[in-house]
Amino acid sequence: MNWHSRLHLRHIRSFLEIARAESISKAADTLGITQPAVSKSLKELEDILGTRLFDRVGRGLRLNDDGRIFQSHAAASMSELMRGKDRLARDGGTATRLSVGTLPTAAADLVPRAALAFRDAMPRATLHVLTGPNWLLFNHLRDGTVDLVVGRMPEQPVAAGVTFEQFYLEDVVLVCRAGHPILDAPSPEACLSDFPLILPPRGAVIAATVERYLASIGLPALRADIETVALPVGGKVVRLSDAVWFISRAVVADDLAAGALVTVALQSPLLSGPVGISVSQTAPINVARDVFAECLRKVSREASPSARA
Repeated sequence: MNWHSRLHLRHIRSFLEIARAESISKAADTLGITQPAVSKSLKELEDILGTRLFDRVGRGLRLNDDGRIFQSHAAASMSELMRGKDRLARDGGTATRLSVGTLPTAAADLVPRAALAFRDAMPRATLHVLTGPNWLLFNHLRDGTVDLVVGRMPEQPVAAGVTFEQFYLEDVVLVCRAGHPILDAPSPEACLSDFPLILPPRGAVIAATVERYLASIGLPALRADIETVALPVGGKVVRLSDAVWFISRAVVADDLAAGALVTVALQSPLLSGPVGISVSQTAPINVARDVFAECLRKVSREASPSARA
């Protein structure tokens, strides 16, 4: 009997879920079928292909070299099938809904531009964009409320169970209004405590970066007057006062370009951090998520390097 008459969609779905979860039991839970059924599909697939696809590692499974080769083709084939289904849906089927969590560093520019590209690629899809604190969005990612999160790479333990793909590096900057007296100071760090200070709240992805920086310049206990990473609040306060604000560059990029805000030249620059997408390691196959991720990659590649300098 020819292999193509023996191969079925359940074989591919089971294989891809096992590869994603590295566990037959987790794959069974995601697929909503029994563990024996998943094991049977895997055994049949390996018999059809004439090779083992996984190595046992402890109580789990890990793709071997043959498995990784087959995964690249199987995932592409499944994506094409789902794209075909979605193209049919555009002409009268059920619309697709994609839920995306975005952190402040991506909400100002990256996600809006990707949303427009996604609208062109999948006109019948509804894109639901959710903002919120880092810990909440990643909880939603793990429980399936959102399909992916866009922004800075999370630190442990928030990153547990999450796969991150980096797009680019972005720095944290200290910003103030134009004409602020700190701009004329020979050592801006030495007079930070002379002005109202806005810091990222605990739980924000960049909070630890700023804390480490302040400790490195001898100001580990410097108190914030306001804690926020929200542009409408932080940006307005800075423009109307002598407050200074530690914030990701992308959040204030438009105000910096317009001259409404200015970066303070620090003698010891803050560390950069990776920006990209996070997906749950147990997330099922989702064509809309894959299309949106590709839109994000394209927007990231096309963005001017100076915007992320």
